[in-house]
Amino acid sequence: MKHSAGSDGAPRRDDDEPDMRPLDFGLLRRMFTYARPYRGSMYTLFGLVVLRSMQLPVMAWILGRVINGAIAHSDPRGTFLGALGYLGFACFTQFTFHYRQKLALEFGESVLHDLRQHLFTHLQTLTLGYFQKTRLGRILSRVTSDLDSVRTGVQNVLFVSTVQIGQMLGAGVFMFACDPVLFSVLLGIAPVVWALNRHFRKKLSKAYRDAQESFSRVTATIAESVGGIRLIQGYVRQDVNSGFFRALVADHSKYNLGAARTSAVFIPLLELNSQFFTATVLLLGGYRALNPQIAMPLGDLIQFFFLANLFFEPIKSLANQYNHALTAMAGAERVFRLLDTQPEWSDPADAVDLPPVRGHVAFDQVGFEYVPGRPVLHGVSFEAAPGTTVALVGHTGSGKSTIINLIAKFHLATSGHVRIDGYDLREVRTPSVNRQMGLVLQQNFLFTGSVRDNIRLGKPGASDDEVSEAARRLGALDLFEALPDGLGTRVGERGAGLSLGQRQLVCFARALLADPRILILDEATSSIDTVTEVRTQEALSRLVAGRTSVIVAHRLSTITHADLVLVMEGGHIIERGTHASLLAMDGTYAKLYREFSRATTA
Repeated sequence: MKHSAGSDGAPRRDDDEPDMRPLDFGLLRRMFTYARPYRGSMYTLFGLVVLRSMQLPVMAWILGRVINGAIAHSDPRGTFLGALGYLGFACFTQFTFHYRQKLALEFGESVLHDLRQHLFTHLQTLTLGYFQKTRLGRILSRVTSDLDSVRTGVQNVLFVSTVQIGQMLGAGVFMFACDPVLFSVLLGIAPVVWALNRHFRKKLSKAYRDAQESFSRVTATIAESVGGIRLIQGYVRQDVNSGFFRALVADHSKYNLGAARTSAVFIPLLELNSQFFTATVLLLGGYRALNPQIAMPLGDLIQFFFLANLFFEPIKSLANQYNHALTAMAGAERVFRLLDTQPEWSDPADAVDLPPVRGHVAFDQVGFEYVPGRPVLHGVSFEAAPGTTVALVGHTGSGKSTIINLIAKFHLATSGHVRIDGYDLREVRTPSVNRQMGLVLQQNFLFTGSVRDNIRLGKPGASDDEVSEAARRLGALDLFEALPDGLGTRVGERGAGLSLGQRQLVCFARALLADPRILILDEATSSIDTVTEVRTQEALSRLVAGRTSVIVAHRLSTITHADLVLVMEGGHIIERGTHASLLAMDGTYAKLYREFSRATTA
């Protein structure tokens, strides 16, 4: 990782993804594995594509036949019938075009729907470590811009390119049948077109990959900066962050301009070749039409020019489609790399469901490393009997949150054993563990919806009366009812519209409604003012009664009645005991408590 962002929301450049592999048809095949449920639509679509690709050359051939036939023989009736037939066939081509486009859009949307759903489902299977190491903006880029690039590839590139290639082949066949000599001129420039395509393909491929990656950095920075806007404004970082973003945008523009310059050379060269061919055909065809020994029919020459136009017209379109294909393939590489990302750990095949627990939690010489070789826990051992409260105390970075993450099985211990009711967490299915735990975290995260919906998150099938009862038992029902629409009050993203204390109370009510056997409180009262804290103490006492509770707290007044207090430092337990015994010991805990008391009375 080259750069990282601090808490001020400054952008970071963490281009730690592996180098992209060369473009290949393996990605294309994998993309179209998602088309299997829609085989019928795909086969119909390919039929329309083939039909559409041949229609315009046929129209040019009909035009030549009418000119050489009815018009050359001054046949008004034949000319009228020929024009009528040409018009009827033209209407048929538009009918084909309409349904080809309609089916392509529907087919592409269906494939992208399934791919996006698969991607979202896969994201939810990844362990917490992935999200701690990956920027939100990078993930959002995969699900939005990269998938939209894939959509373009599925909906347009393949089918439009097939139409254009078919049109070129059809026109070539008719041109050869019309005049093999003039057609040989076309074959003469084919190696030039192939060489140009080969030369520019690698340049465009790299340019579009770089542009996609730089856009991902721009997206990631926007998401990060919006998320940290209060800190950015609070520390007057607007100019600094704008400078960072300006550099990223300039970087992205540089890659886009590089791709545009390459394309701006490639496409005109292709068009120049078609114009050179047209001039050559005009000269040679004019000579053949005017030479009485050859006497090429004028209608054939006109027909040949129409066919030549149909042959060269797709070249520019194919070049653009090739650019779109590079973008789509680059997006597909990144999407499938995410889909190929495996969780850091998974439940073994023989894992069993954790039965209803009493709540006995035991750590046996537990060690843990977020990064190999850098342990954050060292041989931690303790037990929490059913219905007891264990408090974790210590300075930031001492290992408190790591312990509760191991209990909740967000991570697996690197060494030692974490057991609940004697079951090693490595040997039980993760959902059966999580269902029996209640979480109230320091970051009181609320989802967009009503207050009632957010409380019901702890028990999705709960009735409105059960939600109200949980709020009443917490002692917060009157506070919720005082909101504009009571429990039905809508909250914005991350709880916008509620105060910090109100958000915290919603999280408390959520945990109370879930009625877990094991309760985890991580700095749960850090956002609550003193008045609110007093009001919630009695509700918290009822909440933890009869449950195993593990509490992480800097506000030491909330853990004076804990059955066991563990004092952490550098990933070790340096003191353990009750509040009273640790004060009597006059060690680290006593020092922390005196500092806390002075801070609250100051």
